Amino acid sequence: MSMTDPIADMLTRIRNANMVKLQKVDIPSSNLKVNIANVLKQEGFIKNYKVISDNLQGVLRIYLKYIDEKDSVINEIKRVSKPGGRVYSKSEDIPVVKNGIGVAILSTSKGIITDNAARQAGVGGELICTIW
Repeated sequence: MSMTDPIADMLTRIRNANMVKLQKVDIPSSNLKVNIANVLKQEGFIKNYKVISDNLQGVLRIYLKYIDEKDSVINEIKRVSKPGGRVYSKSEDIPVVKNGIGVAILSTSKGIITDNAARQAGVGGELICTIW
């Protein structure tokens, strides 16, 4: 059975692993997922990630980050643009997530970047997800 939305699958795996306080989660790898993981690391939502090669498509291992035993850094991670309804935004219309506490991740002509970076670069694009 084929997967229709691999990005939603990635976000769901991170969300589920985060709820049960796992230290790491393994996800089937792709360039887009690695770029999203890179943005999550730069913004401080995850500790680290690495791509483990196998003879298939590879595995993206994400190391989750927690404040203490009870609280995690990621409070909510949500897919915005879906295969059945893509959401695009101009640079001046990019939404602010939780009054600037959260981050929106966009796919732009400059690559996978955060909402702040897209506003500074003056580019819009597809809203992939929001996280706070």
